[in-house]
Amino acid sequence: MHRRRILFLPIAAGVAARGSGKAQKRQQGAETALLAGTVFRDPGFAFAGVQVALEPSSDGKTSVKVKKMKATTDGRGEFSFRVPAVALRYTLRFQAEGFQPETKEIAVSGPERQDIYVTLKPAKGGQP
Repeated sequence: MHRRRILFLPIAAGVAARGSGKAQKRQQGAETALLAGTVFRDPGFAFAGVQVALEPSSDGKTSVKVKKMKATTDGRGEFSFRVPAVALRYTLRFQAEGFQPETKEIAVSGPERQDIYVTLKPAKGGQP
């Protein structure tokens, strides 16, 4: 008696990925800029759990609507935001309990990556 061998190929995964081609083209058509960074605390340790808020400026010079976004730094103190790749200014706000809040102004001019590094200082009367 001969045994038949059945060969399973990962074809279904390839079909599924190709099936969403229209959605991928729409996402690829809209260029984005990446704002990514790391938050530290003295003496240079990565700071996990920091609340990061991104707010577009309201200069009224662009027709692109950008919503406020929020993130929390991960275990390595890292965060990131994808924003439209149009000339626009943003304000980043960093907050953590027991530390002084920090603000950074960022200008985006196109499809670029900007690296942001922030060191939070203990609040007066807070952690040493």
